[in-house]
Amino acid sequence: MIKLIMPMKRRPGMSVAEFREYYENVHRKLGEKYLRGYASKYLRRFTNPNVDRDGQTREPEYDVFLEIWYPDEETYLECGKALSHPDVAREIREDEEKLFDMRFMRSYLVDECESEI
Repeated sequence: MIKLIMPMKRRPGMSVAEFREYYENVHRKLGEKYLRGYASKYLRRFTNPNVDRDGQTREPEYDVFLEIWYPDEETYLECGKALSHPDVAREIREDEEKLFDMRFMRSYLVDECESEI
């Protein structure tokens, strides 16, 4: 299993409600369109402020953590090739610019270590 995680921040001037509405009703569908046949899971984990250890509630650094799960490295690489096609990459990028603060776009492959508790 290959897992890609992307923490992302909404673009300046966009409310949390507007961000989530656009993501779930527009951008999500674009992801589904291009991930179908490659990804085994496509998750969005939206953040909500919580009281920190010092008793303060702060705006989260990121508004969503995107997770895309691939069954294997070969599928992950094939998806990367498909997503890098100029027309596809342009369509995704144009929509991302409507939603995200592109200065904070990050992408990580993760290794998971799970404890039994």
